[in-house]
Amino acid sequence: MTIIKGRTGEWEMVIGLEVHAQITSHSKLFSGASTTFGADPNHQVSLVDAAFPGMLPVINKQCVVQAVKTGFGLNAHINLESVFDRKNYFYPDLPAGYQISQYQKPIVGKGYLDIDLPDGTSKRIGITRLHLEQDAGKSLHDQSPKDTYVDLNRAGVALMEIVSEPEMTGPEEAAAYVKKLRAILQYIGSCDGNMEEGSMRADVNLSVRRKGEKKLGTRCEIKNVNSIRFIMAAIEYEAQRQIEIVEAGGTIAQETRLWDTTKHETRALRSKEEAHDYRYFPDPDLLPLRLDAAWVEDLRRALPELPDAKKERLMQQYGLKAYDATTLVADQAAADFFEAVAKGRDGKLAANWVTVELFGALNKLGREISHSPISATQLSELVGLIEDNTISGRIAKDVFEVMLETGQNPAAIVQEKGWQQMTDMGAIDAAIDAILAQHADKVAEYKSGKDKLFGFFVGQVMKATGGKANPAALNDLLKKKLS
Repeated sequence: MTIIKGRTGEWEMVIGLEVHAQITSHSKLFSGASTTFGADPNHQVSLVDAAFPGMLPVINKQCVVQAVKTGFGLNAHINLESVFDRKNYFYPDLPAGYQISQYQKPIVGKGYLDIDLPDGTSKRIGITRLHLEQDAGKSLHDQSPKDTYVDLNRAGVALMEIVSEPEMTGPEEAAAYVKKLRAILQYIGSCDGNMEEGSMRADVNLSVRRKGEKKLGTRCEIKNVNSIRFIMAAIEYEAQRQIEIVEAGGTIAQETRLWDTTKHETRALRSKEEAHDYRYFPDPDLLPLRLDAAWVEDLRRALPELPDAKKERLMQQYGLKAYDATTLVADQAAADFFEAVAKGRDGKLAANWVTVELFGALNKLGREISHSPISATQLSELVGLIEDNTISGRIAKDVFEVMLETGQNPAAIVQEKGWQQMTDMGAIDAAIDAILAQHADKVAEYKSGKDKLFGFFVGQVMKATGGKANPAALNDLLKKKLS
């Protein structure tokens, strides 16, 4: 739990998230228009999307399949009967004047997901519901100094709105929740989780209360936050803003706010509407959605291995620590890459090279693992060269750097550079004798009780042999000579 120290005492946050996830589907929720990202404005709009008179919505079965599968991924109850409602409000990019959504009878009911926290603990966050709805279009304010343009390409695109219980207590928990949810969606294939393109975004509901109080404060909603970094920053700013208002004797207005990515602050957008303001009622053009129980069970059986199950398997199969397994399964592509590297290798060593060396290099390059300059096959070969003592771990880092720059295979680099590990015991023995002779004073100090000098001798021998001496052989011989 994150505790904030205010001027008059300690405060805590109560956070709930409403995540809008664009469903992976070639066409929209109620029309056949394309959902491909990046098309020219208003080039993917059917008559249904534009709300022409007499046009009737027809449900997209693939979107229903994706919602049900996601419900199972959230350990949630699947409702065999759900109802589509009209949510009425005016906005320039909403041609019909209403959004087809679900309210009292959503397709997915209560569930939960377990989040992994930075301190190694986990926490269960309740899921209130998942419902299907149409996305609105997009208002463009930067095309003209005086006019607003409307692009309806996104209008009618299928969304899953996934609503959490208000059970998160700080930005780290919110970030962990979004990361875990995105991983589940990506494993299932129901959403690509691309927050930059807007296919996944979150509304943050946040209130503050004094530490230990049970009564909830007045909440504000921060709309359409499109990155985990911004979610964390918006939570930190908004919590501080609310605390300062209350401590100054003011009251929090329940309202919808926006996160300003330039000024790094939230600002008021409108007063928060209640459900009755939207005048929900069942859509007269759509019958209740009824699902066959056997069909739903078939979807459950066909689910892929999900992050929690994969984490447990990686720990058991490869002997990984929980932290490493959690890091790997957070990204399906990373988990697949690791398993390709670890095939036939030492799992812990493979994990170290993937999560530390490769992830660090990719972070510096600004690349995803799908665009890694080193393939899984190449990295596996490098791990193999360490395991069979062809090269040492230190030399392996030099090989890795060359692989990054050139794309060469590690064995070819080792051969070309002459970096094979020295395993000739006689040569190592001679190198040790030379170093001990050069540093007779330090040998005397070591024998008088300064055990830490052992590392100094190892370093000097390694330097003398160009880092090629076999570490195990070097340590054994050195200990014998110094004793």
